[in-house]
Amino acid sequence: MAFLLFQSLHISAPTLDDDYGRQLGTFLTDLPVGRAWLTVTLVAAAATAVCFAVRNVTALAFTAAGAGLGLLPIAQQGHAGSTADHDLAVSAIWLHMLLVCVWVGGLLAVVVARRELDRERLRVVLTRYSTLALVSFVVVAVSGYISAAVRVGELAQLATPYGLLVLGKVAALLVLGAFGALQRRWVIARMREGASAWWFRMLVLGEIAFMGLATGLAAGLARTAPPVEEVPADQLADPSPAEYLTGRELPPELSGIRYLTEWRLEPLWALIAAFAVFFYLAGVWRLHRRGDRWPWYRTAMWVLGFGALVWVTNGAPGVYEQFLFSAHMLGHMILTMAIPILLVLAAPVTLAARAIERRRDGSRGPREWILWAVQSPYAAVLTNPFVAAALFAVSLWVFYYTGIFRWAVTDHVGHLWMITHFLLTGYLFALVLVGADPIRTRPPHALRLLLLLATMAFHAFFGLAIMSDQGLMLADWYGAMGRTWGLPPLEDQRWGGGIAWSVGEIPTVILAIVVAIQWSRSDAREAKRRDRAADRDGDAELAAYNDMLARRSTRD
Repeated sequence: MAFLLFQSLHISAPTLDDDYGRQLGTFLTDLPVGRAWLTVTLVAAAATAVCFAVRNVTALAFTAAGAGLGLLPIAQQGHAGSTADHDLAVSAIWLHMLLVCVWVGGLLAVVVARRELDRERLRVVLTRYSTLALVSFVVVAVSGYISAAVRVGELAQLATPYGLLVLGKVAALLVLGAFGALQRRWVIARMREGASAWWFRMLVLGEIAFMGLATGLAAGLARTAPPVEEVPADQLADPSPAEYLTGRELPPELSGIRYLTEWRLEPLWALIAAFAVFFYLAGVWRLHRRGDRWPWYRTAMWVLGFGALVWVTNGAPGVYEQFLFSAHMLGHMILTMAIPILLVLAAPVTLAARAIERRRDGSRGPREWILWAVQSPYAAVLTNPFVAAALFAVSLWVFYYTGIFRWAVTDHVGHLWMITHFLLTGYLFALVLVGADPIRTRPPHALRLLLLLATMAFHAFFGLAIMSDQGLMLADWYGAMGRTWGLPPLEDQRWGGGIAWSVGEIPTVILAIVVAIQWSRSDAREAKRRDRAADRDGDAELAAYNDMLARRSTRD
């Protein structure tokens, strides 16, 4: 509460009369920055209460995820929220804050738990934390660079007060990286040899001190005007319709070559793709080193899947989706139809179960969390073939014919939700149909084809409905963009419906082919199994069947 009171002082001077209470209420309920800080404070209070109230690891994991999402309102305020092209800044600053919390919070947790751990257990905890700290360091460095590039602009601007603070943060980050390297390569090794924990304490104290310095510099940056002038789109002197609506200038006409040349960074999905490919390749390499084999085509599927995700979110579909309904629909169909098939065929859960070492101390590592997600009651419900098919098919109609579509197009958080939701629903549906990873209930091949045909018809009807619609979806958005190139908005929408109908059916046909091939191979494996059984027992099953027929014939 005291923090909120001090935050409100930046808006109005404190008074000792009744007006201050009304001013505080206005700050917390009417102003976006006040609502954001109030939301974060309430989320933090709720997360703290839950952490003290429960001891279930799964509940604590969900609490941590909720606390991380609770940082989004703050990421949309300040310098990130006031720029005309703010989507990039919002994603970068949210990633920055989230991984800083993981990094600093993890170190403080190690310090608090130190007294309860013996030397060997502390070494294990430090080894695991150092991996988490390394990932945090990479994400914080990349997201910090993106945030600084957006606000500093040119190298010459580093001489400004804002630029000097940025340089100070860079220096602190480099020192923290050096601390992490010392911890990983020297302190942990000496603890394995039985050395004193004195060096560990000194290193942790130094790391905490520089983390505090970096945090203070970050607070200073938030209160310092950046060199690049921040003017909201609706306050530009003469904004175009596209700038007023999206905060960005209208891109050039979308032609054939621009599908490959137009790019706009979305750091969240770019980093997710980079880490996903890196850890998958690391798992394949670990199997190779111990003499195990992993199908090359599964690795290719994984790389292609995340390459497609990067193109959809950072390439032409991501650049044009706010301006062209057809570009939005193209990206959507690839997200929900093509990418999930590639990722499912890569069998990531099977690779993780084989490549990641099992923990034997009762804690949960990456392997345990992945297997929990696969074997949990929630997964059993979501991977039920009828539930997965319903989520996949019905989501399209609910999304486009409710206010969710507007939220996803006009709000960056809504857009991130859209990508996440349709990736997951597409993945679940493809997993049920053609996945090699284990799930609770795998339907027979005939039912898989039946579900696929039903969803194909549902999907085709959706595309035809958009093609025949006489009204423009989000007319005050797509119809007010001020484009002087390309198809008129209504024709572009019909073109998008055609994409949903035609392009969306191509992955469906591929799914049908894969299901048919798997069905054929399953029958072939069953026939070989029966042949081997007949060779072992002299065809006892057939002999028993003939004896049964003979006995029935005798009774008749």
